[in-house]
Amino acid sequence: MSAKPYHHGDLAPALLRAAEDILEREGLAGLTLRAIARRAGVSHMAPAHHFGDLSGLLSELAAHGYRLFGERLRQAQDNPAERSVARATAQAYVAFAREKPGLFLLMFRSERLDFERPALAEAASGAAQALMRSAGVSPAAVTQSGPAVARMVFDWSVVHGFAMLLIDGRLNPLLAMPGQQRDPARLLDDALNAAFGPST
Repeated sequence: MSAKPYHHGDLAPALLRAAEDILEREGLAGLTLRAIARRAGVSHMAPAHHFGDLSGLLSELAAHGYRLFGERLRQAQDNPAERSVARATAQAYVAFAREKPGLFLLMFRSERLDFERPALAEAASGAAQALMRSAGVSPAAVTQSGPAVARMVFDWSVVHGFAMLLIDGRLNPLLAMPGQQRDPARLLDDALNAAFGPST
């Protein structure tokens, strides 16, 4: 593929879009600087010029993921429909993981991320604040031990564990059972009812 001309400032977003496309299609193993450059149709030197190395590019991609993730959570909290804010947040959490499993795994599983990079640290913090908001916990309270923080961690563990089981295909046998109608959202509601009691 021949290199495509980009206006100054447009190439970095194009490289990140190419990286996300590879990530969702081929997984983290398929992500190399050369593969990203090839997908974007630019010189193989372009990713290194903009991001330094693969860790830098992945960290910027994860930052994009955390910003999108945090925005999805805040939108759910602002428009909870018939659900409580906590349940709306849980459904948005799992919906994001289902929609972008590669990006979700990069954000939460990859050891190749550099959380010292300002963009990633800021984006991850913003998403964490959205999670705290759903639990009614202030950022200041997280530095202290107490039942509210313990409950937030428990709630997060339930929802994140569900998301990971879903991505890994571990829930497929349950979703295939009669009555589940292959609906992860319904199964999540049932799991939340079991953990926290019926929604009011």
